[in-house]
Amino acid sequence: MRKRRSGRWHTIYSLVSSVIQEIAIAALLLWVLPAFGVKVPAWVVAAVLACYAVYCYIMYRVGHPTVLYEGVTGPDAIIGSTGAVETIMQNEVWVRIEGELWKASCPDSELKAGDEVTVTAIEGLSLTVRKRT
Repeated sequence: MRKRRSGRWHTIYSLVSSVIQEIAIAALLLWVLPAFGVKVPAWVVAAVLACYAVYCYIMYRVGHPTVLYEGVTGPDAIIGSTGAVETIMQNEVWVRIEGELWKASCPDSELKAGDEVTVTAIEGLSLTVRKRT
């Protein structure tokens, strides 16, 4: 997987959203619950906010590395994969890559059934491959 731009935006978003959520929890504990007759001691408010801050920090540390990498999905994900020539029918080469059968072409060399190949490009539903040596 390739690295993406810096994760600074994720850090800023995490800090801002965590502060807003802490404010909402504090408002609930200090103003909303007392309006219904539920009195919450100050030490409970402090403990709840501290626990939530620790939770937010742990979730940030777990999630932050994942935003630093680009997702590898779609057609480009298959480039670089290896497979084998399955059959050659009517001048068409069919290769099995990651369990799927693909129509392929190999401009560099002649292929025969059983040859190991590496995907170098994809165009539509056809792969360009090269023989592994």
